[in-house]
Amino acid sequence: MTTTVKVAQTIQEWGNGLGVRITAPIAKAAHFARGLPITVEVVEDGVLLRPAGRPRLTLAQKLKAFDPQKHGGEAMASRPVGREIL
Repeated sequence: MTTTVKVAQTIQEWGNGLGVRITAPIAKAAHFARGLPITVEVVEDGVLLRPAGRPRLTLAQKLKAFDPQKHGGEAMASRPVGREIL
């Protein structure tokens, strides 16, 4: 059985369009995160938001996740590090 999270919200003006804030409890229950690509679809009973892939990481997030031990050490070695042909 799935837990349902429900909140009452109001559509607001946002620039030249309309917007609804996705609150933290809704985002958590839907597994939504900042940067997650979604599709927005008009369905018979309303509007449906669905994940459309994995979140795009910022450069800061990519650098934070980089592990030199896991990814083969320094990318720009200043001297030969293996059996390079000179």
